[in-house]
Amino acid sequence: MSALLGRTVRLFLAEGKASGLTTAEIMNWTGHVLAGSRSGLPAFLKRPEFERTGIYFLIGPDPKDPETLQIYIGESDVVRNRLVQHGKDESKEFWDRVCVVTSKDQNITKAHARYLEARLIAIANASGNVTVVNGTAPPPISLPEADESDMEFFIEQIKLIFPVLGFDFLRQYKIEVETARESAKRLGDRSDTPIFRLINQKRGIEAQAQELGGEFVVLQGSTAVAAWSSKADHSYAKLHRRLVNSGKLAPRDGSILRFSEDVVFSSPSAAAAVILGRTDNGRKSWKLSKSGVSYADWQAQQVVSAALANLADAPA
Repeated sequence: MSALLGRTVRLFLAEGKASGLTTAEIMNWTGHVLAGSRSGLPAFLKRPEFERTGIYFLIGPDPKDPETLQIYIGESDVVRNRLVQHGKDESKEFWDRVCVVTSKDQNITKAHARYLEARLIAIANASGNVTVVNGTAPPPISLPEADESDMEFFIEQIKLIFPVLGFDFLRQYKIEVETARESAKRLGDRSDTPIFRLINQKRGIEAQAQELGGEFVVLQGSTAVAAWSSKADHSYAKLHRRLVNSGKLAPRDGSILRFSEDVVFSSPSAAAAVILGRTDNGRKSWKLSKSGVSYADWQAQQVVSAALANLADAPA
């Protein structure tokens, strides 16, 4: 049996409270991450890390749609100076959180920081999870081969540690889903990733989904209603509009939309609501394609099976 590839992430609440400054590190990684609120900026600008070269993220809600996240990504030789400038910049009033990434060994140069900035802007834009408010998206500058490899490794660690801090805007769900699917194929057993179906014959809707890598994924080719029929300001109605605007839900005919790619949802209910155009208990609506068992009952069966297997493996 192969060992799981685990990683140790250290979080430290520098002010002794969850709302204050948090530092984050990964074992055997030279990077150092600090995250905190805009209101706490005057206090933690005193920290020595802010004198280093690094990259930073200004994070906050879109004033026009508070459920949509906006970010600004920048770099500086002295991060403190840039954050002070941004604090006075009326064109960037949206942010209420800040995250700074530096290096513990201080080996990140200006060229490295510019490379990281360009790559991270591109990754955030490609993720489709956030609105990047940078005026430009510069291409990565040319680095020696070894340096470029080091910076790509640095980026992978940032992508790993940010979700732990509650920042999902660098996650590339499409790639993660493809990786999870390939992993299931290599294992030669897809019993843990069955197909669920959601059908509404009256409206001509049929969708398929799988749970892959711990995510609920509606599969490409599934169909959904073209218009939301419940409250237009509901969060799922806004999610429906965002998927349409991003092209992930594309027109098929006048009353039906089609998923142009696999789409990850936070829950079966969120997926069902977007597909049906109204709130719905997706845990009951999604059914296994072969047996008709609901997602809720299937999940309960998985828990029971795991518990029984654990008992069987326990020493007598």
